Amino acid sequence: MDEARLMEDYFVENPTYDDVIFRRRFRMRRPLFHRIVDAVSANDVYFQRRPDATGRQSLSPLQRCTGAMRVLAYGTSVDVVDEYLRMSGSTTREALINFVNGVISCFGDEYLRKPTKDDLARLLHVGDQHGFPGMIGSIDCKHWQWKNCPSAWAGQYAGRSGKPTIVLEAVASFDLWIWHAFFGTPGSLNDINVLHRSPIFDDILAGRAPKVTYVVNGRENDRAYYLTDGIYPSWAAFVKSITSPQIQKHLPNIKRV
Repeated sequence: MDEARLMEDYFVENPTYDDVIFRRRFRMRRPLFHRIVDAVSANDVYFQRRPDATGRQSLSPLQRCTGAMRVLAYGTSVDVVDEYLRMSGSTTREALINFVNGVISCFGDEYLRKPTKDDLARLLHVGDQHGFPGMIGSIDCKHWQWKNCPSAWAGQYAGRSGKPTIVLEAVASFDLWIWHAFFGTPGSLNDINVLHRSPIFDDILAGRAPKVTYVVNGRENDRAYYLTDGIYPSWAAFVKSITSPQIQKHLPNIKRV
């Protein structure tokens, strides 16, 4: 009965809740969630349905993954879905651990890594096709409210809204391939503070970064850059997405890093 209600709400052809509500509640689109469920289910027997000790069918892959995803999406306690999915807190916690490990195992080689030389060549080619030669991705930060932040830590994580937040710095390509993700440490309350702690330029400073070359206005360059918004400093590694700046703060003032 619980699985049937879950299917009717989200996963049948005409569900109760549409794609907009699904994305808001699961923090992703429905096809992407199905892809993740199929991958972790094929990779880990934990998510595969089988009889339990009493002979009854165990929870379905969708139930286990939905329980894990709702905890991840909302940052709530593991018993938040017990009334809806009929999953105990201990089962949800176990599903969450296996779900996270499954995502890392299935997608880590493709998504959770730095770009290779071939990846950089592809990113540079696409950037050039879109009028940004030398651009290898867009960098920005996202503030995530930490609802259950311990009171003793709240002051360290107080963000611009006055509530505890964790700041995620990410670099994404044109097709939303996020190949860099860094969560700011305590005291990292804005994009600039996170940038100063981020390892995004460690390989460049250590001389380990792959070499890139591209030509702009007849001049060959050997340093790629990121597309940013106005809050980032005026470094050669950043190009801000204002095509026709009208005020002084938007005018280029490039500094080498």
